[in-house]
Amino acid sequence: MSQDVLPSDPSNPSPSDGSPLVVGLDLGGTKMAAALVDVNGALQGPVASCPTPAHDGPIAMLDAVSSLVHKVAESGTHHDPGRAVPIAAVGIGTAGVVDVEHGTILSATDAITGWAGTRVATGVQERLAAAGLGTLPVHVENDVDAYAAGEAWLGAGTGAEVVLMVAVGTGVGGALVIEGATRRGAHHVAGEIGHVPVPGAQGEPCTCGRPGHLEGIAAGPQIHRRYLAKGGDPDVPDAREVERRAAAGDDIAQEVYRDSAACLGRALAGLVTVIDPDVVVVSGGLARAGDLWWEPLRQTFAAEVIDPLTPIRIVPATLGTTAPIVGAARGALALAGEHD
Repeated sequence: MSQDVLPSDPSNPSPSDGSPLVVGLDLGGTKMAAALVDVNGALQGPVASCPTPAHDGPIAMLDAVSSLVHKVAESGTHHDPGRAVPIAAVGIGTAGVVDVEHGTILSATDAITGWAGTRVATGVQERLAAAGLGTLPVHVENDVDAYAAGEAWLGAGTGAEVVLMVAVGTGVGGALVIEGATRRGAHHVAGEIGHVPVPGAQGEPCTCGRPGHLEGIAAGPQIHRRYLAKGGDPDVPDAREVERRAAAGDDIAQEVYRDSAACLGRALAGLVTVIDPDVVVVSGGLARAGDLWWEPLRQTFAAEVIDPLTPIRIVPATLGTTAPIVGAARGALALAGEHD
């Protein structure tokens, strides 16, 4: 299956069968992408995308989200392109800590200026109604939660009772899906593993302002920062180039990659001891780094975890960039009464 597109399935009900369609939207710091999704999780139209106006304020953000949803609805389906279709609900996966019940952003980093406090569900709902799409249910959740919901439903976690999702890229995020439902937690941060203190990260600065957390050593920007701090080539611009240098035999690059993977392995060993999931699904840019990163991750995990938990698999995500679209759509389908 493609890492970027989850194709429509001819065996799935088409819009002509009367099955409802929803829009799933993945809202990232630089780009947002959306598509029509049916009750089986299949994309029924092309993925549409646009730049995220991340630093233009919440009003510009809500306008852009609503415009993209409208564009997807107007674009039609694979079966009937160019013909507008009715949609039953909208699901949005976004960065930040989200109060899912109210569709409000409780806290967020400066990746999206002024996003904290934004009433996303209400704002999008009002704009879509003004655009003539009716008063639609709008589901809003954290983007990693949406990614996890997609992978647990139709990806690497399909059929598992408990899925622990880990996203390792520009940051480190996590989510927990139990019997198909994403666990939010009393304070809306369940599964958020990036700020778990972990041996090996002592003294390393984290984006939250506290030292010693997993994100401070495992995220891509921190790999780059540590490479430079240890005397690496100052002309290396980012973690992707650090990865290339490591593959070419650069000792410092290899060291920081091993450190990041080993710290993640330790953190996962601790987490699975508490959670006991069926599977750990890993996504993000670091998950595509190959054996350079995967081997020390798996070796450290195996060395730290207790014997009864050794059957737990750590596997890469399979849906690629469509996972958060599908996961957000699942939340929308639940609001529309089409999923539990």
